[in-house]
Amino acid sequence: MEYKLDNREYYDNRELSWLRFNYRVLEEAIDDHNPLLERFKFLAITSSNLDEFFMVRVGGLKDQVKMNYHEPENKTKMTPGEQLENISRLNRENCTAQYRIFNDLKDELESYGVYFKKPEDLPERFKVEADEIFDEEIFPSLTPLGIDAYRPFPKLMNKKINIFVNLSNELGDQTAIVQLPTIIKRFYTFHDDGRTYVVLSEDIIIRNVGKLFKGYKIDRTFAFRITRNADLTIHEEGAQDLLIEIERFLKERTKGAAVRLEIDSGGNSAIKGSFLMEELSLGENDVYKFDGPLDLTFLFEFVSNLKGRHPNLIYKPFEPQSPKFLGTDDVYERALKEDIFLHHPFESFQPIVDFVKEAAADPDVLAIKQTLYRVSSDSPIIAALKEASENGKQVSVLVELKARFDEESNVHWAKELEDAGCHVIYGMNYLKTHSKITLVIKRVRNKLVRFVHLGTGNYNDSTAKQYTDMGIITTDPDIGDDAINFFNYLSGYSLKPEYKSLHVAPFEIRDLFDDYINKEIAFHKEHGNGYIFAKMNSLTDKKIIDKLLIASQEGVKIDLVIRGICCLKAGIPGVSENIRVVSIVGRFLEHTRIYYFRHNGQDKMFLSSADMMTRNMIKRVEILFPVNDERFIEELKEINELYLRDNKKARYQKPDGTYAYVRNDAPLLSAQEELMRRALKVNREQIEHKENYLLTRIRNRFKKSN
Repeated sequence: MEYKLDNREYYDNRELSWLRFNYRVLEEAIDDHNPLLERFKFLAITSSNLDEFFMVRVGGLKDQVKMNYHEPENKTKMTPGEQLENISRLNRENCTAQYRIFNDLKDELESYGVYFKKPEDLPERFKVEADEIFDEEIFPSLTPLGIDAYRPFPKLMNKKINIFVNLSNELGDQTAIVQLPTIIKRFYTFHDDGRTYVVLSEDIIIRNVGKLFKGYKIDRTFAFRITRNADLTIHEEGAQDLLIEIERFLKERTKGAAVRLEIDSGGNSAIKGSFLMEELSLGENDVYKFDGPLDLTFLFEFVSNLKGRHPNLIYKPFEPQSPKFLGTDDVYERALKEDIFLHHPFESFQPIVDFVKEAAADPDVLAIKQTLYRVSSDSPIIAALKEASENGKQVSVLVELKARFDEESNVHWAKELEDAGCHVIYGMNYLKTHSKITLVIKRVRNKLVRFVHLGTGNYNDSTAKQYTDMGIITTDPDIGDDAINFFNYLSGYSLKPEYKSLHVAPFEIRDLFDDYINKEIAFHKEHGNGYIFAKMNSLTDKKIIDKLLIASQEGVKIDLVIRGICCLKAGIPGVSENIRVVSIVGRFLEHTRIYYFRHNGQDKMFLSSADMMTRNMIKRVEILFPVNDERFIEELKEINELYLRDNKKARYQKPDGTYAYVRNDAPLLSAQEELMRRALKVNREQIEHKENYLLTRIRNRFKKSN
């Protein structure tokens, strides 16, 4: 059979697919299933996402153009220059929608007595108060920067807001910039008779900016913000100590070339920003003008400040529940009997914290080994590892210093762990270690038992309440052997091990996917029931995409639940008509990676830290691990089916690569809401079971005493 492949119409560009994903996040801000303040948070998320996109993806493409690299990418055949043009076009559409939504939400918020105001539009007494705030809190921290032959254009900080000032006196026109210091608040609130007025700091400064330039007339002011290229190279080759190299790299990152200029034009079309464009070496495609405040990430703090007064405008609180397959049992006692499955944030992350904390204090534990990619700012797991080392245990920790935008935090944790006596390694040359694994070696009845936790998400107790992730704790001997070999491979010098149960990237995970898709095609040809399910963050690897297209053309049914980037276009007749792509954006960030191959009823199920992305499978150390327990396989099949039935938050991909909400006649269902409901139900049943057990014991004792 001759397969239809390598036509650019069958694929989507990675960067444009990401922008469509960010638009899906933006759509949550207009979804009235979400409470009003939560919708503001989705605006903040889109803004934060976009900052990183420009710093990394756009920055990298601009570097390629500067180096005269014009090779097309391998799917849609766009050159770097063509990608930048298309990014500019699509992102402008997104940004126009973003500010339209922001202004609509502002209007809606006024019905709850909350008003965004310019200082000059405040009631008189608050105008005075705002001016006093400027004089007492803001003015002392400001440094006006004149620009002339003696005062060159300043090196402006990445992502910080500045005020551009045109001013004049009898000697002529001048230009100056006022930077907003990081130490001042981004906004101030004023309360009066049930009303709350919100005023942005830059507006207070603009109102009072004349106080900084006495003797000059202020002709024009506007706020602006630049984004710098953070896609810089870490020079691993020849580095004697990667930690020192990372610290040097962090200083260099702040000096990256400007890749975007944002201007708050206030609706003034005369503001062009040409002077700034020239000084920053930017073109018109790099400039974004908005009629609204820059850097909408301030809305995170805005919502946090308001939620106490308006609890009805945020999500109803949800507390992660005791895990279905653990209950309130001790994690080590249960793991000796059977494997434990965990599903966050519907189920608590605390058992993972306890897994490490108990090991730190248990005199029968000899060693703890763990990989850390991103952890919370006040991590109980870090504290437990330090305690374990102080208690004389062998503690080995791989802290991935190259975790993008967490480098500084991870340098800090690496030093703390080293100071506590832990053996710390920083990863592998030219590879990021993104795998999530913990190994505890414990003496149980005079025998050493290897307890292993494997997961899809980071050891971060904070994000575990916001990201959907899964994990398994097991004492399976083969997995235990693999875990020891894995850590020895990371910390010492040896050839890559032959693993018994785990599949470890680079290369091995992609090879397994390739092999299992081939097998599914073979099973389908023989039995006619081929089926593949995969849930991930992003799908970009062309080799795997092409293999999925071949499977589809052979008749294999494929369901893909992909939150973000998807470079495969589904539903094209004769090409990908057997593939369905669904994206779910909701209250929680979908982060789980699940891979299932029916294999004519053999049910091959895997969880992983890796997406089907080339970078994950070729340039990272990742782990894909099998789900062998039939209970967990059935649980996962039910969860997968829930995501496919979602008709409240799910969007399906159309053959042109765009997305639309799933709409059908079935009862309205959100997979995330249903999983919360089920977790609460299981917890109630666990409590009732425990109460009935205790009641039965009391009755039996009473009968015996009589």
